Amino acid sequence: MRKFFRVLAALGLIASPLAADQNDPALDPLFAELKSAPGAERGRSITREIWNIWHDVDDADTAALLSTGVALMTAGFHARALEVFTRVTDREPDFAEGWNKRATVLYMLDRNDESLADIRRTLELEPRHFGALSGLGLIYLETGKYRAALVAFSNARNLNPFMPGVDENIETTKRLLRGNTI
Repeated sequence: MRKFFRVLAALGLIASPLAADQNDPALDPLFAELKSAPGAERGRSITREIWNIWHDVDDADTAALLSTGVALMTAGFHARALEVFTRVTDREPDFAEGWNKRATVLYMLDRNDESLADIRRTLELEPRHFGALSGLGLIYLETGKYRAALVAFSNARNLNPFMPGVDENIETTKRLLRGNTI
């Protein structure tokens, strides 16, 4: 259960309502502002704005599917959420957040190889996707690939210094690299 909530928080699934996808021109200035945000409150606000943009999809039916999938995943119905997110990616193969949500639920189902493939697709479509980078780090951490985990978590933090849990994951990974137990 701890893994479930850690993933939901790290990937921004606990909050964001649907609000233009990874191609929205508003993202560039938001990412620039995020790096220089004066404090955590503003940083979290910018982060929510980015997630809202990432969640937006023009097709109303796809938007409804995405919302349904998030609700199913949040409620713990991971297999059903996977079916719904697969419908999203089938309908909108260039929609990064559809792939990210599918990657997340695959991770929750302990299907890491499939999750990695979906994370890679997410990052092809939106290289700044700090949620996908954090998910990548979680998989690498879980599978003992600590150097790769540290790179992924560090990249996520460089994009979003206000991301919940990323500093803790970096410190945990550094301890593991030094041979210390958690």
